[in-house]
Amino acid sequence: MDRGKKRDVEPFRELGRLLLILGVVLVFLGAVLYFGGKLPLRVGRLPGDIVHRGERTTIYLPIVTCIVLSIGLSLLLWLAGRFRR
Repeated sequence: MDRGKKRDVEPFRELGRLLLILGVVLVFLGAVLYFGGKLPLRVGRLPGDIVHRGERTTIYLPIVTCIVLSIGLSLLLWLAGRFRR
């Protein structure tokens, strides 16, 4: 194969890999949202999330949910960085 043609194919290969990874992530997120109501710990309603219900307002502070999501996304991005090398 000619070197010029090989360089032309590489960006498409990287794009294909990125699209596959995004597809897997979207399927996983879709499954979590679809089956989320049946899980024992519901995302957004974890113990430690603060809910204050007043007469006319409700204030919701999902502190523990944010911490759990932050840790999960940090681990996911760390693993992606490790496999990329």
